[in-house]
Amino acid sequence: MKLSRPVSWFLLAFGVWSWVIWVTFVKNLVKDSSGLAFDDGHPTAYFWVHLTLAVVSFVLGTVIGGIGLRGLRALRRTS
Repeated sequence: MKLSRPVSWFLLAFGVWSWVIWVTFVKNLVKDSSGLAFDDGHPTAYFWVHLTLAVVSFVLGTVIGGIGLRGLRALRRTS
């Protein structure tokens, strides 16, 4: 399957955006002082659920960004 240049760039941008957003979210989650993420210094279910969401998003962002990067490389080889 051949991806167009705009689609490849979109997928790559999505992958980068996903990493930027979720890294920021995890930093804020770890620093949380509201009591949602930690209870007496121990992680809560809220923390584990959101950390799992972040890890899944890191994986998906990496895969989707990688597909976009491969699409751009393939277009460069053919032109």
